[in-house]
Parts: sequence; structure tokens; C-alpha cells
Amino acid sequence: MSPDMYPSTPPQTSPGFASSYDVVVVGARAAGAATAMLLAQAGLHVLVVERSAPGSDTLSTHALMRGGVMQLHRWGLLDTIVEAGTPAIKRTSFSYADERIDITIKPSHGVDALYAPRRTLLDATIARAAGEAGADVRFHTTVTGLLRDHGRDRITGVRLQTADGRVHEARAALVIGADGIRSIVANGTAAAVRRQGRHMSAVTYGYWSGLETTGYEWVFRTDACSGVIPTNDGRTCVFAGARPERIGRGGIATIEKIIARGDPALAERLARAQPPTGTRTWAGHRGYLRQAHGPGWALVGDAGYFKDPISAHGLTDALRDAELLARAVIAGFGDDARMTEYLDEFEALRDRLSITLFETVDRIASNEWDDAEIAQLLIQLSSAMADEVDTLAALDLERVS
Repeated sequence: MSPDMYPSTPPQTSPGFASSYDVVVVGARAAGAATAMLLAQAGLHVLVVERSAPGSDTLSTHALMRGGVMQLHRWGLLDTIVEAGTPAIKRTSFSYADERIDITIKPSHGVDALYAPRRTLLDATIARAAGEAGADVRFHTTVTGLLRDHGRDRITGVRLQTADGRVHEARAALVIGADGIRSIVANGTAAAVRRQGRHMSAVTYGYWSGLETTGYEWVFRTDACSGVIPTNDGRTCVFAGARPERIGRGGIATIEKIIARGDPALAERLARAQPPTGTRTWAGHRGYLRQAHGPGWALVGDAGYFKDPISAHGLTDALRDAELLARAVIAGFGDDARMTEYLDEFEALRDRLSITLFETVDRIASNEWDDAEIAQLLIQLSSAMADEVDTLAALDLERVS
């Protein structure tokens, strides 16, 4: 089955918009759809809007680490990902200096394999679950502005435009921005940048068929990082990351050149596989941690926290923060003082789990390290990921309520 055939339009609760909701979520990709799903399961009246089509593709390297897979398992969605033919990743390898370290994925916290579903599958699966939970899920719907109560200096809803040009207003006690690095919610509220990255790498990637691989493969060479990520339909996402000037416009030749420098054995395997007809390129963007909430609004996913994609960990963090934010909103809903308290706790926990990852990945993105330093950076990365998994595993396994 082609990834383009996975999505079907998630159920919608009514033909027209309600005038008010408990929560409006802007963005129905992984972070936004997951947040909306959890809030709707708890009984909140949720509208989630997405400007793109249901199940459309987006820039992504797809890889889910243990924390992300654990979330899908907790939410009852992992079976759908597996049944769609997403390959189980039982081994991951790290190559740097003259070493290659192979790690077998051991069963833990209900996870015995990793997965890297295409975003056409993952986003559609979570959005459908949000609709089935009772959220009003709307695609082809753009947020054009935020509604405010200037007297209370508070966000009170959103202004929407549908594909047919109609304009609507939806009021809510809380507006959640899950709309990426150019978030209209973050920009409209002037959310402060708490921490700013100093470096950035560019990434170019494509999907090879018939590539011999045993799982995730990560290669770390100065200005020549690369990765292999098996995904749906017998395809493997192969990426190369380096300074933006080295990546340029990207493309197959750039990927092959960087991999040949970083891992000649992988380059030989790549030469025997069927190359893609095209590639996609990310030109780079400095990472940041933004203020996570304010009066009447909150941020999740890349809208609130973005780090360089060389880590391939952004999607896992997006699912993590969806659950942490949803739990905070549910615990404080209906009481402004309690809501502020719980959202403060969410931001503090998000930052505690993120800062070591953020700083480590930012240093890797500099492409200024040597072999001895990258070994230490990878140890730091592994430790931070383990802390994240332990925190998620300690949450009550029952559904958020």
C-alpha cells in the first residue's frame, strides 16, 4: 500500500463550527492531533484545525525513539502503525571515529522495537483517533488571527478561513498552538524565546528501495553526518546532514557524496539500491525553547520547542509534550489559577527533559567537534533520552482523565 493511500478523512462532529469550544488546537499533525485526542478523551469540547489536507506529507525523517513508540503503545495506536506494514526496528548502530557500535533493542516499558512510519500514516492515524474521541477535526482550514479580550490581556479564540473562503470565529478557554516553527499562535502572542540555539545544520533526504540494512544507522563525521531509517513500503529514508553551505540545494549526488565520505561501506550498499526520483531538503533553522504558555494560550510541538533535526528526535519529543500538556490542561481546566499552576509545571518539566538534549544537539549541529568529543556527546544524548523514557514510564498508564 502506498503511503499516499493511508489517510482517510477523520470523522468530524458537525457540519458547521460551534461558536465556542473548551480548547482550540491549531495544527493537526502529530503534536496537535495527539493533544486534541487526549483532551477529547477526557471529555473536553475540542476543535482542531489544520490548513493542509488530511494525511498529507511533510518534511520529516520519521524516526521514533523508544519514548515515542511507548506513547503510541500507551494510546492504543501502535497496532495501526504495525498493521500498515511499518517495519520493526530491532537494531540501531552508531558510527564515529573508527568505531561502529551496534545496539539491539531490548524489550522495555511495553516496547520491543522501534518504528519510523511515514507521516502520511502517523499523522492520519492520530488525527483519526482524535476525531473518534470526539474532537471536531477540520482540514483545509487556516487560522488567520487570534481573538483577544484586551481588558484582560487574554487570548479568547481564533479567526478561521475555510477552503471555500468563508470566515468563522471560534472562541475557547484555551488556544493551543501546534503549528510549527512559524506558529501563528507563538507569533501572535509574542511568546518569548527562553533559549536560542547557536548552530544549525541542513539536511537533505530521499527514499531508496532495496537498501540492505538491519535497522536505524547513524553516522557522525564532521560536516558529513548521515542516517538510514527504514520506513513503509520497502523504502528507506536516507539523509545527509552538514553545514548549510555544504548541503546547498541537496539532491541524490549530495547525499551520495556525504555518505561516501562518512561511511564507505554504506555508500557501497546505497549504490546497489534503487535511488529515489527526487529528494527533499531542509535548509536549516536555529533551535529554540519558547515560553510555553500565557493567558488563554499554550504551545506544543515545534511551535514551543525545536531542536536541530540531526538528532532525529523531534517527533518523539512532540508526542511526549502532547501528553504532558494535555495532562496539565485537564488537571487545571475550569480554574484559571490552577490552570496557570499546572501549565507552569508543564513548562518546567518540558524544559528539564529538553535542555540537555537541546544543548547536545546544538553542539552536534555546529560540525566543529572531533572524534573524542562526539563520543561524549552521544553518551549525553543517550542519557537524556533514557531520562525522558523513565519520566514517561512513570506516568499513570491509565488514559488521561
